[in-house]
Amino acid sequence: MAMKDFGGKVAVVTGGGTGMGRELVRQLVAEGASVAMCDLFAETMAETVSLCEADGVPQGVRITSHVADVGDEEQVKRFAAEVARDHKTDHIHLLFNNAGIGGGGSFVLDDREEWDRVFQICWFGVYYSCRAFFPMLERASEGHIINTSSANGFWAALMPGVSQTAYSAAKFAVKGFTEALVTDLRNYAPHIKASIVMPGGVGTPIGLNSRRVLSGEMTEVSRRKLRQHLKMIGVEGADVMDDTALEAAQAMLAKRFQELAPTSAARAATIILDGVKAERWRILVGEDAERLDRRVRAEPERAYDPDFLAYAVE
Repeated sequence: MAMKDFGGKVAVVTGGGTGMGRELVRQLVAEGASVAMCDLFAETMAETVSLCEADGVPQGVRITSHVADVGDEEQVKRFAAEVARDHKTDHIHLLFNNAGIGGGGSFVLDDREEWDRVFQICWFGVYYSCRAFFPMLERASEGHIINTSSANGFWAALMPGVSQTAYSAAKFAVKGFTEALVTDLRNYAPHIKASIVMPGGVGTPIGLNSRRVLSGEMTEVSRRKLRQHLKMIGVEGADVMDDTALEAAQAMLAKRFQELAPTSAARAATIILDGVKAERWRILVGEDAERLDRRVRAEPERAYDPDFLAYAVE
């Protein structure tokens, strides 16, 4: 049976401090679920809690915040133990592996430390969380694992001329793992379902969050890549910008992406939760993701041609 009602359920959301994670927390709480969220930054989770309280928290619903780096298995294990303690439960019903960052675009050019950090959070964060919380899911009468991949989990490019290797590799791994879980769970834990979420452009602060997590100063490689990207989108003077101007341009791009993305974070969360209720194992978020998915499937050999993106969005 599909999980039609979240009332009285216990949900875990990684990356609950901003973006889709924040909106998932808000909507789950509004539907009567108790939620444990984790994030790297306590202050962003406090903002999420404040928004939930402003919305109105149903009686009996509990919201807890936990600082944890999902790329560190010991911290994820600690998070799971805290959930059991703070919610006074040995089980959960919903696990939303939503946390992720961007970066590490080029395998050829980028610093390995950044590349590995992005891959660690976006892939191993999902894997570690599934391992840590699976015993609690098994103890529930019904459970659902919801892993966030991306449109970059079926199309490994950001745009022509812009590499996206660490993020795409991680999101392909999340997609493959979740698809394998569909059969694995049906065989050995049929009361638990699995869904893969593949968003297109969603209005979240992932760009600024990623920079904050990676917390590195600009390198010559990052300068060159940013200048290249700015020139591609027609920004004048990119070749001569100093670091201050480049950082301002980067912040502008992140803000513009959040404001102009075709799908809002709130709408994305609604699509995800509706997909869980419908027991869909494959949840595409946004018309752009749906359109790109159709075209990649129709012409996979063309997927990385320089003109494919323009062709794909006709």
